[in-house]
Amino acid sequence: MTTLITGATGKTGQRVVHRLRALDHDVRGVTRHSTPRFDWHDRTTWAEAVAGCESAYLTFQPDLGLPDADEIIGAFAAEAVAAGCTRLVLLSGRGEDGAERAEKAMMASGADWTILRSAFFLQNFTEGVFTNELAAGSLTMVEHTAAEPFVDVDDIAAVAVAALLDPGYVGRVLDLTGPRLVTFEEAAQAIGGPTVTYRSVPTEDYIATLIAAGLPAADAAGLAYLFEEVLDGRNAYVTRDVESVLGRPARSVDDLHRGERR
Repeated sequence: MTTLITGATGKTGQRVVHRLRALDHDVRGVTRHSTPRFDWHDRTTWAEAVAGCESAYLTFQPDLGLPDADEIIGAFAAEAVAAGCTRLVLLSGRGEDGAERAEKAMMASGADWTILRSAFFLQNFTEGVFTNELAAGSLTMVEHTAAEPFVDVDDIAAVAVAALLDPGYVGRVLDLTGPRLVTFEEAAQAIGGPTVTYRSVPTEDYIATLIAAGLPAADAAGLAYLFEEVLDGRNAYVTRDVESVLGRPARSVDDLHRGERR
């Protein structure tokens, strides 16, 4: 069985590729720069990427909650199922209205689906959008009051592999969180050090910050308003889905700070 991994160089995708290959599974990792090439926004790249695959781990860029993602996911899932790639595991976001529309579009495709609804990644502080600013000693975030159950991407990857290989997860929505609620300021200082300066700014100012950091204006606005939406307290709770799948506790920000791996 060949498994397609979209976003194969991304935070979770590269880890899923590594874990499956370590288990001697045939993997086709694709990106916009791979051979075959894969681009969510170029449908002519889909058929070659999915040909011969029976399962897929799907991560959407830049975010599943942004406009039109549901139409793209629905169209891809239908094409994948028609090509014989019927086992689909989708990485989604918690509490995102747009992401839930995309989930429903995939469910309607006839796939044997599993949804992984993920909290904010801990690795956003070490490998992602917050990395450069944090290294400079500060973190800027859109104004909000809620804490977040940050989840480790190694845990997400391990759950994704389990979902791909175990048919018992077909038709299930797994809500993936870390073991406790942490504010962005606490996470930034736990990872970057106690002298990190935290700034909370209005949404429009945050958009300007993201654009100044090099993000395209449309993506910056989409992410800022998405953060504003989901950081209203709706996701301020933890689950035990990571533990139930992996048989051990989810990793916390303290584990990441100490460099622990499980």
